[in-house]
Amino acid sequence: MSEKSHTAADLLRELFPESHREIFGERSSEKAPTLGLYPVADGRLALVHGDQLAEFTPLPPKGNAALHCDLCHHTRSRSEAHIYRVVVAARRTRYLTLCSPTEGCQQRAGQQNLEALADRIFPIETIHAE
Repeated sequence: MSEKSHTAADLLRELFPESHREIFGERSSEKAPTLGLYPVADGRLALVHGDQLAEFTPLPPKGNAALHCDLCHHTRSRSEAHIYRVVVAARRTRYLTLCSPTEGCQQRAGQQNLEALADRIFPIETIHAE
């Protein structure tokens, strides 16, 4: 099982491309954009696809029914999967079930299923405070 490691410059390029261009100039290599789920604080996950970022917030577990993972399409027990909420627009939220931890899930799912998941989430509309 090999994990990809990303440098600070890689993350800066993916999440803040304008800042990266100001600091490092134009992209020198034509690597594929970053695509994946990454754990962040408090049990949340970040879905990164190029310069797009979505935050998945876990919901408290309710019940004990098995869950079907939306990424790898395996059925998991309540202890092996979580339901996450991601806000995609001002009044639109998506709910997803994902295996926990997600590393093995992403490997089972493969690139095509990760891209399909990203297509369901992105683009996220900006929320204007009025």
